[in-house]
Amino acid sequence: MSILIKSAKIIDAKSDFNGKTQDILIEKGVITKINSSIKSDDAKIINLKNLHVSPGWIDSSVCFGEPGYEDRETIENGTVTAASSGYTDVILNPYTKPILDSRADISFIKNKSLGNIVDIHPLGALTRQSKSNELADLKEMFEAGCVGFYDFKKPITNPNILKTALQYVQHFNGLILSFPLELSISKNAQMHEGTVSTTYGLKGFSEISEEIAIFRDIKLLEYTGGKLHFPTISSLNSLNIIKEAKSKGLNVTCGVSINNLFFNDEKLKDFDTRFKVNPPIRDEKSRKGLIKGVETRIIDCVTSDHIPVDIDNKKTDFENSDFGAIGLESSFGALNSLLGLNKTIEILNSSYEIFNLSRPTIDIGNEAKISMFDPTEKYIFSKKNIYSSSKNSSFLNTEITGISKGIISNSNVHIVE
Repeated sequence: MSILIKSAKIIDAKSDFNGKTQDILIEKGVITKINSSIKSDDAKIINLKNLHVSPGWIDSSVCFGEPGYEDRETIENGTVTAASSGYTDVILNPYTKPILDSRADISFIKNKSLGNIVDIHPLGALTRQSKSNELADLKEMFEAGCVGFYDFKKPITNPNILKTALQYVQHFNGLILSFPLELSISKNAQMHEGTVSTTYGLKGFSEISEEIAIFRDIKLLEYTGGKLHFPTISSLNSLNIIKEAKSKGLNVTCGVSINNLFFNDEKLKDFDTRFKVNPPIRDEKSRKGLIKGVETRIIDCVTSDHIPVDIDNKKTDFENSDFGAIGLESSFGALNSLLGLNKTIEILNSSYEIFNLSRPTIDIGNEAKISMFDPTEKYIFSKKNIYSSSKNSSFLNTEITGISKGIISNSNVHIVE
C-alpha cells in the first residue's frame, strides 16, 4: 500500500526536513519521496488540518493486562489505544497473570502482537513470579525477544539478586529495571508523605524510602558495571543521586510518570482514587523540580505509566483502591502543555536508546514509523478521548493542548477521525 501525507510540518531534529511543511510519499513501508508537492494516483491520501508529523513515539512503561487481566485491557485493544494516542512502540510491563518470567511467556506476547501496527517490546520479570527470591530465566527471555528485566512496581528486596543480575546480563547486553522503594519505611503507604497525608491521618510514602533504594542500587551498579534503569522516580534528592552517578560515567537512566509532572498531592484532598498512583504524586516543589529534571535531561524519558484498572478495584474506598491510572491517551497533550512542542517530541523519542532499539527518523529511504498530531488543539480531556477498556484516567476534566491524529507504522496507517 502507498500512502501520501499532504502538507505536514515535520518535527524531527535529526532530519534535514525539520521544521519544513512537506508532502511525504510512503511505498511498501518506506519513505520514498519528501517534497513540497507530490502527486500519486494510487496512494491513500492523508490530508488533515494543521497536520504535524514526527518520528514514531515510544512509551517506556505500559500495561495492558493480557494474559490474566483481559477485563482490564487486551493486547488487541491496547494496541488500538496506543495507535490512537500516537505511539508506534510501547515497552510492555510484565503486569500479567501469570507474570511473564519465562521464554514461553515472552513468546506468547511476541506471537500475540505479530502483524500489529504498534510494535510491542515486552519486559520479562527479573525474579521468578517477581518475588525477589531467585532470578528468572533472563537469557532465555532475552533470546525470545524481551528488552529488559523488571519486577513491575516491586522493589528488589534482596540486594544480592540485583548484584548478580547486573553481572549476569552483561554477557548479552541486557538491561535491568529497578522500582526504587524501601518497603520497610513506607509499608502500607497510600500517598505522598506530607501535609495532606498528615491532615487525613494516612500512611505516607516518604521520599527517603525512594532515595535509599536508588542510592543502594547505584552503589551496586558502581561495583558490578552493567546497565540500570529506574522506570519512575519522584523525589528531588533521587535526581541529585542519579545526576552524580551519571557524572561518574555509570550507565544509569531514569524516567518519570506524566502524573508526577502534571499534578501535586493537593489533588488527593478529596480522596479521588484516580490520583492514587505509585510512585505517588508529591508536593508542588517536587513537581516543579521534576519538570526541571526533564528539561535538563537528568531524567531521560517521560512515561504515561499506563495501568488499566477495572472499576471494582479502582472506584472504591481510598485505602482499598488499587494504585494506577491509564495515561496513553492524554500523555502527549499533557507533556506538550508543560514543555512545548520541540522538547515534547524529543522526550517522546528518547526511550529507544535506553532499550537498545533503533530510533526512527523522517528521511528518504527510511522505514516509515511516524506519529501524526495537531499540537495546537486545546480541549478538555473527557471520556470520549479514552480508547482503553478501563477508564481510570487522572486527566479527566483537565484542559490540555495537543492531540494525536494517529500513526503510520509497519506499512499500515491508523487515523483518528
